[in-house]
Amino acid sequence: MTELGRSLRLEGLEPDNLLAFLALLGLLRALEASRPGWQPRAAWDLDNPPLRPMLALATPQAAMAICESAAEGAATLAGHYDFPQSADDDAKPQSDLNYTPAVARKLLQRAATSRDSRSAHLWSALMCDASAKDNKIEATPLCLLFGQGHQHFLDRLATVPRTEAPPPRGRGKKAVTLTAAETLHEALFEPWSRHDPTPAFRWDPAEDVRYALRADDPSSEKSTTQHGANRLAALGLAALTATPVQRGRRVRLQVLGGAFERNVFAFYWPIWKEPASLASIRALLSHPDLIKGPSELAHLGVAEVRRTLRIGVGKFMNFTRAEPVETTA
Repeated sequence: MTELGRSLRLEGLEPDNLLAFLALLGLLRALEASRPGWQPRAAWDLDNPPLRPMLALATPQAAMAICESAAEGAATLAGHYDFPQSADDDAKPQSDLNYTPAVARKLLQRAATSRDSRSAHLWSALMCDASAKDNKIEATPLCLLFGQGHQHFLDRLATVPRTEAPPPRGRGKKAVTLTAAETLHEALFEPWSRHDPTPAFRWDPAEDVRYALRADDPSSEKSTTQHGANRLAALGLAALTATPVQRGRRVRLQVLGGAFERNVFAFYWPIWKEPASLASIRALLSHPDLIKGPSELAHLGVAEVRRTLRIGVGKFMNFTRAEPVETTA
């Protein structure tokens, strides 16, 4: 018998993985798009280790029904993930997030005046025409791909949300083909296996493959990912609005939850007790005391704060495992 529940534990989403946190945001966005009447909320199961988030709904649902609805919402949101080279209707696709300020301004204006706020949310999370250098806009600090190793951020950001499932696993009669809902079920309700040879965004700390302490050369290994998590995370990125801020003599780009510490980008997220909507989570991410640790936000139900760092690994960038933040004096 399929178990129904108003609160379901998301076993696949570890608290110290940026990809998992973005996937949680993406899940809420997808369910708000397809089933707003469910009033999706998220909290963290603090009393039953290991720490995992809980999905709370207004009406009881089975896990697979949630994944089917999330897949439906993801398909709706994916329709906005189109990144042309210019604001012209027949413009070719843009591969990297390196527009000129003039082009960026036109694209942002077009999104802001569109009838659907989802397009505006997406574009405002990627860039701002006021923050630029050498006639190129500054990309969101969560963009780690600029063509190195033939990895292009906007190419992937346009492709992954539209890709409902990874290629079949195995060969011949033993090949296993997953549906879009099954792929999301793996990402949300099961420990990650990372079997999928699909593009990723380097948000998963597991993608940080180095030579040190290895008996062989990791560069020859095929990169595999958790496709459902990357699909949801690409949708979750749109919740992290970027804004221009004055830093030193330059106008730089700031993102919800982000901070630059001695020129190193850090991203913070809270671990909260009570079910919160996506709008509430965004408010927590924008709180000025988030980086100071959990005691500053205890009155808002925050029990922990996690912090990940953006690091350079050769010509690539990655994010570290997120560690708990101790409250500063």
